[in-house]
Amino acid sequence: MAKLSMETTDLVGSLAGTLTTVSFIPQVIKTWRSQSASDISFSMFLLFSLGVLLWLIYGASIHSPPIVLANGITLALSLSIIAMKLWFERHLP
Repeated sequence: MAKLSMETTDLVGSLAGTLTTVSFIPQVIKTWRSQSASDISFSMFLLFSLGVLLWLIYGASIHSPPIVLANGITLALSLSIIAMKLWFERHLP
C-alpha cells in the first residue's frame, strides 16, 4: 500500500472526524422534534459516549486538536441524545 503524505493523512482524518460528528445531528434533531427517544438504546449510547470520552482523552494526551475537536463535539451530541432520552421518558406521557 502506498504511504500517504502527512497533508493527505490530515485531510482524511479531518474528513472522517467531520462526517462521524455530523452524522449525529439528524438524530439529535429527530429526537428533539418527536419528543421521543423510545427507540434509542440507552446502553448503546452510554457505551458509545464512554468510548468517545476516551478518544477525547487520548487526543488531548497526544495534543491532537482534530481528535479533540471531533470527539468533543460528538460527545456533546451523544450526551444530548442520552439527556433527551432520560428527560422524555420521565416527563412526557
